[in-house]
Amino acid sequence: MKMVKSLILGSAAGLIAMSGAQAADLPVKAKAVEYVRICSLYGAGFWYIPGTDTCMKIGGYLRIDTTFNGGIYDQPAWAGDLGQNNRYVDHINSRSRMALTVDTRTATEYGVVRTFAQGDFQFNNFGSTSPTTLGTPLNVGATTGISGSLLNNPGGGYVAVEFVFIQFAGFTFGKSASAYATPWHGYPGNNSSFLLGGHDTVTGVNNIQYTAQFGNGVSGTIGLDDPTVFNRTTLANLGAGLALTPAGASFGGGTASLAGVSGFGAGTQGYAGWYAPDVVGNIRVDQAWGLFQISGALHEVRAAYFAPSGTAGAELTGHPETKWGGSVMAALQIKNIPTGPGDDIKIDASWSKGDTKNVISTSAASPSFLIYGAASGVGASAGYDSIGFGATTDGTYLSVAAGGDGTIHLTEAYGVRGAFNHNWDPYWSTSLFGSYASVRYDNTQTANICSRIAITPLAGATCDPDFNVSQLGVVTRWTPVKNLTFSAEVQWFHLDQKFSGLATFAANGPKPAAVYQFKDQDAYSLNVRAQRNF
Repeated sequence: MKMVKSLILGSAAGLIAMSGAQAADLPVKAKAVEYVRICSLYGAGFWYIPGTDTCMKIGGYLRIDTTFNGGIYDQPAWAGDLGQNNRYVDHINSRSRMALTVDTRTATEYGVVRTFAQGDFQFNNFGSTSPTTLGTPLNVGATTGISGSLLNNPGGGYVAVEFVFIQFAGFTFGKSASAYATPWHGYPGNNSSFLLGGHDTVTGVNNIQYTAQFGNGVSGTIGLDDPTVFNRTTLANLGAGLALTPAGASFGGGTASLAGVSGFGAGTQGYAGWYAPDVVGNIRVDQAWGLFQISGALHEVRAAYFAPSGTAGAELTGHPETKWGGSVMAALQIKNIPTGPGDDIKIDASWSKGDTKNVISTSAASPSFLIYGAASGVGASAGYDSIGFGATTDGTYLSVAAGGDGTIHLTEAYGVRGAFNHNWDPYWSTSLFGSYASVRYDNTQTANICSRIAITPLAGATCDPDFNVSQLGVVTRWTPVKNLTFSAEVQWFHLDQKFSGLATFAANGPKPAAVYQFKDQDAYSLNVRAQRNF
């Protein structure tokens, strides 16, 4: 019995020990794990990357744009296929885009280290079904083939890169807004990416810049911008094609009309390779009442050779001396105006010499203008069609051998643009916007251009390459729920060109060799947009 009792007691103790061990292994209610920690240091939407002290925000928007009688993002019908005004023109153009932004910030002893990137996933029809397209005003007599993108096939699309930069201790490195820019760039109140009259680097430019904060909303920024992609128009070499256009022929005397020769006497792009960056900067006051800013830029205008690019032995022809151009811009925003809460006025005025991109500017390339329209009256005396064109250049040059003085003459431009923005209520708003810009050539430039222009003027015709452009538009927006906006924009564009009379043009794409009438031109467009921000 004693042995049995011992066995029973031992077994009971073993069971108790085993049950205790099993009880210790039983699951208990664990403390909730915070997989994503909110980072409130930099505003709404930031969160800590797990395992780090870096905060991140992912955002962007989805946008669908359609323009009637214009290009994507409400580009007026001012050149290329759109400027033909014939049956080859696509009158409806659209783009679908998702913009994705990634913003990271880390606090350090030097201040916040920030990285920012934006990629645009998009698909659009580029508005070209023409078997041959028209050239720009600097290439009036040429055909360039079908314009468009092989990436916009069915099921296709592409990614466009906008801002990609690092900020550290007041410095910015990478693709960002120029130090010359205003906070609104080319968008004081418009949908259109083609409001002329001032600077626009809303899609970014490669640069290095430094910003100093002086307190009370006063700051100063200086930077170095890469000019090659964004801030060059055309440095027109008027001597290119000299063998085709007789030297010394005057506009009034009637130069031979030659297919493939441009409106500037076969003037071609004469810029040399990049040697010096643009030097840019601003002083800004940004306070509760609004904003005031003065910006300045220096731009190198450096030619290659007197012979056109690709000419064998071009180095032996020499080159003009490099010149420096530049521009200035004054900008003003007035807030808290008596028309309603949130209403404001934005306006900027610009002047340039040899830096025309800072006046005739879009979010992409700087345009030249070529528009065909109906002639006034009927019959041969009125011409086959009317035509208006304006060539945008940073400067022109013509060698001594071709009848010029061998120096670069810088082109002058000035412009103004702005908008009044009004909120009707929390859901509806309207902006009235407009712009005016002028391009001016000096007497030597005008004489050289008119002596080499490749058209045949008729009696009484006058040659003057100066031109003005103006725009006026209104956009109304409806935001039924937060971050979802529908808008419609109507825009008028006017080209005030200074040629007059009649002239014979060579065949140009689908346009025949015929007598054309120089005439100012107008274009109208309607843009509708749906956008969801996130």
